Amino acid sequence: REGSVGEFSNDLLGNEIMVEALHDPAIPNVVCDVSYFDRSALDRLRQGNWFENPSNSAVSCQRIGPITLDNVDMDRSGEEIFNQRQSLFFKNVAVRRIVDLENSSIIYVSHSREIVEGSAKIDITSVALTPQEIASARAR
Repeated sequence: REGSVGEFSNDLLGNEIMVEALHDPAIPNVVCDVSYFDRSALDRLRQGNWFENPSNSAVSCQRIGPITLDNVDMDRSGEEIFNQRQSLFFKNVAVRRIVDLENSSIIYVSHSREIVEGSAKIDITSVALTPQEIASARAR
């Protein structure tokens, strides 16, 4: 199931940590759990910045079945798979997929999307590929 899977209070201001499950759009048998900070109305008023959540996040992905890479971009820069079209949270954060056949893995990088300056707010996770999945990807 995709969408919100949990949330809990982080402090006395009502700020919350949100957890969402998101299936990779090109690899349905990979699900990524993304956690992020959701500011409360009280904190937004106090900070004077109503429309933005912090861009801190964490990502963890796992296989839930066989993987095929038939519809996956194999470029070294990878492909942005979750962005602002999925939710308001992704206005500030993106998740990119990079396939590393040499090391038998799919890498997912969560990073902040700063327009003017880049940011070091990143998280990374990987999903192991089987020898058969790698052979299939190389044969295409």
